[in-house]
Amino acid sequence: MILDISKYNIPDLLDSPKKIMVGMSGGVDSAVAALILKAQGHEVIAGFMKNWNEEDDSGVCTAEADYDDVISVCESLDIPYYAFDFSKEYFEKVFTQFIEDYKNGHTPNPDIFCNIEIKFNHFFKTALNLGVDYVATGHYCSIKKENDKYFLAKGKDSKKDQSYFLAGINEEVLSKVLFPLGNLEKSQVREIAKDFKLKNAKKKDSTGVCFIGERNFKKFLSEYIESTKGKFKKLDGTVVGNHEGACFYTLGQRKGLGLGGPGEPWYVVKKNHDDNTVYVERNKNHPELLRKSIVAKELNWINFTPSEKFDCSAKIRYRQADSKCSVRYDQGKLVVEFEENQRAVCPKQIIAFYQNDKCIGSGVIEC
Repeated sequence: MILDISKYNIPDLLDSPKKIMVGMSGGVDSAVAALILKAQGHEVIAGFMKNWNEEDDSGVCTAEADYDDVISVCESLDIPYYAFDFSKEYFEKVFTQFIEDYKNGHTPNPDIFCNIEIKFNHFFKTALNLGVDYVATGHYCSIKKENDKYFLAKGKDSKKDQSYFLAGINEEVLSKVLFPLGNLEKSQVREIAKDFKLKNAKKKDSTGVCFIGERNFKKFLSEYIESTKGKFKKLDGTVVGNHEGACFYTLGQRKGLGLGGPGEPWYVVKKNHDDNTVYVERNKNHPELLRKSIVAKELNWINFTPSEKFDCSAKIRYRQADSKCSVRYDQGKLVVEFEENQRAVCPKQIIAFYQNDKCIGSGVIEC
């Protein structure tokens, strides 16, 4: 099958044809990644990961629907496909910790740990064991090679750059991974999918927590976490409403509080997990939400050896602009001092570190 993508001027990431397994999710990004590699003359195989077994609120198993889309794309591109069930590994390595963190009042990001534990661990190893030369995904990021070392770099599309989600992987993995969309804008990916009449060309991008799908998040968590109703209070102790349980709310949250009345919207500015109190104020940038100093642990450096003190930039959430910071070790802990205030810093979430367009590593926010 001949696929002509010359008009898109997409650089080939490899010098010669290789055998590559593409992690395909059913979405347009991974579909176009497979198409590009096939068009560039590589032997492409699709690998679909099933990480969750339950149906959504409509009674639909989203994994089955996504796999149907994978099959359709693979048949149109004439590439073989396989399905791998990692639901047991996902439950043990990602979901169990996710629920434990929520029970303790935190709001973790399981999508990041899915990349670390499933996509670039179990799936990655499974693919290599099947004899492929490389594993590819539809992430919007790039890999740079300098002096035989591999570095994770930002993607061309600044609005879609996903290096933040991959900041926990290591350089050994990067040496065997390809990101074909790294030099493309999202609009170009949609255009390619439309031009080649892929079934999922107009499929909506997935958002939020990967395994939950189209369902009520609070209702979903309630199936796994026993919660107790409590009070919404202002910082001066004034009760302004009732909530379903402190574990269901995150710092900076505005929507879903159920608080009305005249004036500006309410925002969660503080939580006391011990007495099940959620504090709110009518100020998006309340001083209680702003911090310049963060302590990080569980560090992962990508071909970077940190000194006792160094300067870089960092961000504490996806789609946030990098902020300049100074980083130092203090009694074994990594202390990050930002030049500008950071809003709604949440323990157990990820902080990613950058030097220009290189992602040099990550850590888990402790406080």
